[in-house]
Amino acid sequence: MKIMMSAGEASGDMHAAAVAAEIKKLYPGTDIFGMGGADMRRSGVRIIYDIENLGIIGLVEVIKHLPLFFKLRSFLKEAMLREKPDVLVCVDYPGFNMKLAHVAKELGIPVVYYIAPTIWAWNKGRAKNIVRDVEQVASIFPFEADAYRKAGAHVTFVGHPLADTVKPSMTKEKAMAYFHGDPNKKRILLMPGSRKNEVAGLLPVMLEAARQLAQKADCQFFIPRASTIPMEMLSSFIGASELSVEITEGRQYDLMQICDACVASSGTATLETALMELPTVLIYRLAPVTWMLAKLLVHVKYAGLPNLLLDREVTPELLQDAVTAENISRIVTPWLIQPAAREKNVEGIREVRKALGGGGAVHRVAELIVRTGKK
Repeated sequence: MKIMMSAGEASGDMHAAAVAAEIKKLYPGTDIFGMGGADMRRSGVRIIYDIENLGIIGLVEVIKHLPLFFKLRSFLKEAMLREKPDVLVCVDYPGFNMKLAHVAKELGIPVVYYIAPTIWAWNKGRAKNIVRDVEQVASIFPFEADAYRKAGAHVTFVGHPLADTVKPSMTKEKAMAYFHGDPNKKRILLMPGSRKNEVAGLLPVMLEAARQLAQKADCQFFIPRASTIPMEMLSSFIGASELSVEITEGRQYDLMQICDACVASSGTATLETALMELPTVLIYRLAPVTWMLAKLLVHVKYAGLPNLLLDREVTPELLQDAVTAENISRIVTPWLIQPAAREKNVEGIREVRKALGGGGAVHRVAELIVRTGKK
């Protein structure tokens, strides 16, 4: 069997890599190729386009890069014609992957969509395109599966992959030694995102908040580098801040295990920190035009997945103009100096794992992909 995968950013690369590894384990002769990054390559995927330059979000940002997307879609269409995959697996990245799914449908290639477009949050019009172009939606949330079913899509609720994968690989003591954690300091994780424009917009304010937190408690700061973000970019911002911050590579859940608090860009990271029971403040900013449109189009109460799952704010959110160093510092400080305040937050986020249900999502997706490709 030949499987094509399309992931456009670091989180999608991670999820696609886990599925690819599972398929290779179950069906060792499978040829898997496509668009992705370092994680997929390590899982044995033949990368035909590296996603390092695709970290683009927001309406204004995407418009500037339209020629790149048109060229990329043509390139991947040519790859489909040449390679003739049995199935295309689209992973997240809806603005691009929805159009790629339509190309595959026209070529007679069945499509499985994993980490599907959030029709339950906004742009319900996308549902009709999913129904038209996608053979199977592998849904990760119960409420998402219901929304797709009502829209008429073929959907299978597979569960959330993070319920399986988010766990430390070493003891806390070993992780402290591995990351040179100082037991006499409060250890704070800064996660500015996996897209370059996210990092450029959010890291400076995170570092300013870190400077303020360092005045209130003796702190040690860490930034785990996403594979899509160059080391030089992070080093440049850190250098300008004159703070001591350690950039780490890999073993992210072990790092979360030893930290006391986290400041994270909105996205999968906040679900990961909730599963690791790490108190986190979510921050996010968009270009003004994109933000104005989002306010009109988005129909959910919260930006953070933990909050959406539990229908209440267990991960504090700071959006747009509220993203200031002072606000971040105000929320994080009690977690550092008042044990009871931190424990109260941990009690809330502990419920996230229960809400996600049991494990086994990656295995179920792998089997679904293979079944779809064999039809």
